[in-house]
Amino acid sequence: MKIVISINTTWNVYNFRLNLIKKLQAIGHDLVIIAPNDKYVSKLEEINVRCYHVSLNSKGTNPINDIRLVYQYYKLFKDLKPDCILSFTIKPNIYGNFAARLLSIPSINNISGLGTLFIKKSIATHIGKILYKFSLSSSYHVFFQNYDDKLLFTSNKLVSNKIASVIPGSGVDVKKFNCNRIQNNANKFLFVGRLIADKGVFEYLDAAVSVLKKYPNKEFLLIGELGYNNKTAISKKKLETYTKNYFQIKYLGKTDNVISILRSIDVMVLPSYREGLSKSLIEAASMSLPIISTNVPGCKDVVEDGFNGFLCKVKSELSLEKAIFRMIDLKEKERLQFGLNGREKVINRFSSNIVNNIYLNKINEIVKS
Repeated sequence: MKIVISINTTWNVYNFRLNLIKKLQAIGHDLVIIAPNDKYVSKLEEINVRCYHVSLNSKGTNPINDIRLVYQYYKLFKDLKPDCILSFTIKPNIYGNFAARLLSIPSINNISGLGTLFIKKSIATHIGKILYKFSLSSSYHVFFQNYDDKLLFTSNKLVSNKIASVIPGSGVDVKKFNCNRIQNNANKFLFVGRLIADKGVFEYLDAAVSVLKKYPNKEFLLIGELGYNNKTAISKKKLETYTKNYFQIKYLGKTDNVISILRSIDVMVLPSYREGLSKSLIEAASMSLPIISTNVPGCKDVVEDGFNGFLCKVKSELSLEKAIFRMIDLKEKERLQFGLNGREKVINRFSSNIVNNIYLNKINEIVKS
């Protein structure tokens, strides 16, 4: 069976869907990726995955470019003749579905997060809902990564409840993301994510400054893309006002080797405004780290307050600061227990084996239909 994965970047595929690809290949499926070219194309080709380029601007709203994108999808789908399309991220979900509909190719969509489009309501939000409603009406199935997102779409009649369900994220390899911790002094805190306002990066930095006034020996690290194409992104100059004035605040850049960093820290922090289902939090929990995050969809699904971490109010530096102090004030054995609780939760709910089997079952339904 030939399966196309349509997505906004091959980086996304390589970092989030590699286990799924290998699982599908292992049982004989032919995998093809359609996404804008980047340096990860060669990595995917090394494992016998063919990659095809499309010109896709994730943040652009030019209707002419979007029509061209539909045509690119149509031409590729027509030439490739896939048996099924697995689609991820906004534009592949919408415009890829338009093309798949014209060619009567079954598509399985994954709404992995609502992003700024739904966080900040605007005319674009209204247009986005219309586009989603039309595109998803032809889907074979639509996966959501949390119940809040599914409810939003079904209650607004953007998708039928009959073809919608919740999948526990993109899955984590619990054997790979594993750490046997014997100490946790709450000395090193880490933020992982795009350095934009919607991820809570400003609250994280401001809370760090406040905490350092009482605990000057703590460290607050950041990993993520700087200069991201988003109007809420923190500028290099703004970030340097923190890192230069406080040597304990360190920007580590963007990395593909997050495991080694997760082993070296004590607490993961993500004060995001909303997530689909945070992969960085799941990876941290799998590495037996206690977590501090916001009480919002996609974060509260991973973090249970008082069980494997603490939840704070969204967009509140003060609430985040209090949660960090609570974590510091815990006994070490309590922080270690938080980590063990989180790891157990990941194994039981968010492992890649669980997620991959859900996809396989849905693909098998298409084969039989």
